[in-house]
Amino acid sequence: MNLSIKILSVFAIVFIFALDETLQAAVPPLPEKDGSVTIAAQEWPFKPGPRTVKVYLHYPGGKLENVNSKTGLMLSLHNWGGTACAGTANPNQLANRLNVVAICLDYLQSGRQASVEDPEPYDFGYLQGLDALRALHFVFDGLKSSARPFHSGRIFATGGSGGGNVTLMVNKLAPRTFTCSIDMCGMARLTDDVAFNLPGGSRLNARWSNDPKHAYYLSPDRQALHHIGNPAHLKVMHTLNPKRKLIVVHGSTDTTCPFEDATEMVANMKTAGMDVEPYFLTDKILDGKVFTNTGHGLGNRTLIVFKVAGKYLSPDSPDALIRKTPTDFELKDRKVRYPTKNGAYVISYEHGYPVGLFESRKSP
Repeated sequence: MNLSIKILSVFAIVFIFALDETLQAAVPPLPEKDGSVTIAAQEWPFKPGPRTVKVYLHYPGGKLENVNSKTGLMLSLHNWGGTACAGTANPNQLANRLNVVAICLDYLQSGRQASVEDPEPYDFGYLQGLDALRALHFVFDGLKSSARPFHSGRIFATGGSGGGNVTLMVNKLAPRTFTCSIDMCGMARLTDDVAFNLPGGSRLNARWSNDPKHAYYLSPDRQALHHIGNPAHLKVMHTLNPKRKLIVVHGSTDTTCPFEDATEMVANMKTAGMDVEPYFLTDKILDGKVFTNTGHGLGNRTLIVFKVAGKYLSPDSPDALIRKTPTDFELKDRKVRYPTKNGAYVISYEHGYPVGLFESRKSP
């Protein structure tokens, strides 16, 4: 790489950070009661320019004043095609039963139009995950800056289907932040049939192209990032936070988010030494109330969270999980780095909130 290209590369990265700092300067205050705010998000290359996301906050008892030294934070992430809190655990029940600030959001491509009908390829958890982490950082930083006590060792995430995928991705993009997360029937990898709408496998269509000359080309590097069970990436995650707990709930007859992908992911996580607890639903597990089917629906996704993870999430439980190490937001470094064929995806926390970058080993 010659000097002029190096200078341009550095300028591009500096510009991204400068734009982010400008947008972050207008951060709104935390609302005093349950409500929504709009915050800045990282630029989407397919539609360049400033971008924002809507964040929905749910406090214990519906009021900010109820947040106390035991209150944690919890993302509850909607499904592919959904908005706000659709297809995931009910945030009000999470807030009141678990003493958390429950956070939903309209991440990138929320709603059927943007996620299904528009031509742009489906993000599949990258900028969507960064959006969710920015929402989490907004609450984290808002409580810190206002000197309101909360429990930073109790940070959780859950989501169903596409929200399960984003749950898996936020754990990957912020591996030192979460204490326990519950993936409910999420996509475990961006397979060729989903990416390129090929016959066989899942019915999902993410609208990417395998033509390197196409504007929507899916590079092998980007596809590797979306492989949650990628052994090399799991090693990085485990090294950065060996004590994170992940619960995977998946139906044994799920063909939308194929069961085989989930079992492969869990097996690879166990090989990497990660603390993963699978609930693979068969007919014997169905109870007609919590678990109602072995397919993609699973059952009551609010009750599922309490059933499989209540003892880990409840603050007064003898089995309650507490993270005792700093979050990515507090560490403010660039150590979250996932190597790929032609470079590495780096998640920078140098400004507290995350910024995703791809560092190529080749000249532009």
